[in-house]
Amino acid sequence: MENGYSLRTFKGDFFGGLTAGVVALPLALAFGVASGFGAVAGLYGAIALGFFAALAGGTPTQVSGPTGPMTVIFAAAIVAFPGDASAVLGVVFLAGILQIVFGFVKVGVFIRYMPYPVISGFMSGIGVIIILLQLHPLLGADSVGSPLIAVLNLPASVANVNLYSLVLALITMGIVFLTPSRISRIVPSPLLALLGGSMVSIIFNFPVAVIGEIPSGLPEFAFPLFSVTLLPKIVPMALALAVLGVIDSLLTSVVADSMTKTKHNSNRELIGQGIGNIVASLIGGLPGAGATMRTVVNVKAGGTSRISGMTHALFLLAILLGLGRYAALIPLPVLAGILMKVGVDILDYRLLRMVKRVPRQDLTVMLTVFVITVFVDLIVAVGVGVTLASLMITYRISSQSKIDVKGVPHQDWHRDLEKTLENETDYGIRTISVMGPFFFGTTAKMQEHVSKLIGTKVVIINCLDVPFMDLSGYFALSEMIDRLKNEKIKPILVVNEDVGLREQMMAMGYGDLLGPDGIQSDYNDALHLAWEYLDYDGK
Repeated sequence: MENGYSLRTFKGDFFGGLTAGVVALPLALAFGVASGFGAVAGLYGAIALGFFAALAGGTPTQVSGPTGPMTVIFAAAIVAFPGDASAVLGVVFLAGILQIVFGFVKVGVFIRYMPYPVISGFMSGIGVIIILLQLHPLLGADSVGSPLIAVLNLPASVANVNLYSLVLALITMGIVFLTPSRISRIVPSPLLALLGGSMVSIIFNFPVAVIGEIPSGLPEFAFPLFSVTLLPKIVPMALALAVLGVIDSLLTSVVADSMTKTKHNSNRELIGQGIGNIVASLIGGLPGAGATMRTVVNVKAGGTSRISGMTHALFLLAILLGLGRYAALIPLPVLAGILMKVGVDILDYRLLRMVKRVPRQDLTVMLTVFVITVFVDLIVAVGVGVTLASLMITYRISSQSKIDVKGVPHQDWHRDLEKTLENETDYGIRTISVMGPFFFGTTAKMQEHVSKLIGTKVVIINCLDVPFMDLSGYFALSEMIDRLKNEKIKPILVVNEDVGLREQMMAMGYGDLLGPDGIQSDYNDALHLAWEYLDYDGK
């Protein structure tokens, strides 16, 4: 219980949770049907996530439950394991375990570094998938399992459209899209659409498909036992589900923070989400995450603590136990119309409005992820997107890094010494100046310049402007030093001691490689040392 909890706080939590539950009911039913696991699975998931993620999570006002993106991956698992409910729920169970592990190892802070073009392309792709998959039940046809099939079968569904289904879907979409905000603040538009569309269907006896029988009573607990041989297919899907749930939940947590002027505990939130998904898998429910719309409704209705999220779950449990026979009459075109609004809302309009001004590389990443998400595979889309974004940022950083090979440069603070060195040594001393990060993206540039050093007696490798060096950089530099020594060229390294490069180099054996005087921290000292070496070599 939160400190300073009062009757007034409980009242706000009660009405906040109740209102969030009203919003969650039609969405839970719709997500359950859309997944292919059944409407009751959506309710089970909403109850499990809503209660346990609120109880154990790190965002007091967050309301969790099935979401569009999580449902799409769950539906992909159903397609991957046809007829094997244990394997499908095993994906959810393992995803929950991974989320708990993420919380304990404090991964939450790193999620913010996921490239935005990847998130944008993925979320917009999820939105388009939801829209494409709902087109068929909206037209009165059977649901399909993939966006590609949805596109291919669309002409046949249009040719055989059920006008009653289309009318119901249009009525539903009219309500969810056009209900004024002053009304939806009192009665959420998805609930209005659910009640309005269902009443029209029942009163006028529309011949349309309905949800059908929903089991009443408490769900049964069952551990999702699956064959170990399925692990190579289960683990990638579980990882994708876990990561998506983490992103979805923490983005919602940030929204909640901005509304309540508080700060969430991201790692505790991941543990709470993991527990919720584990419980959902044990009762046959859909996976879920923090739900932005339900969280916003909860806060606006007065919810201030985790009691509100738990109240939302208990409300849905009461619906499950008492009103299941009425929910069985809800038409599928009504749920399709509600989900069309969900799909449209997921699209990343912020980036779409700026599409002409977005850097070409970022737009390429976004479009690549979008296309792969919709038409190939969700997991592949994320992997390709992160890889492509990483390669592009590597290219950008490496293009900003500069490596020059030349005679000792003319700078005012040592001009006389350098002129003397140039005139008397015939460029026996050369300088390689590295400016910018020295990492795997710049090592190729370094290797290219070794051939320019033939005939030189001393090479000063100036790394004073290198802010950091990764393992690839250290290895590339040591290989270059070995090649210089094989060519009888004396290498002298100049590093900035303030960034810790000298200590790291000594720890990696550069002291033995370069000798006691091979690593300097002052460029002028390195020049004097080079002169002394040439003078000694000449004698």
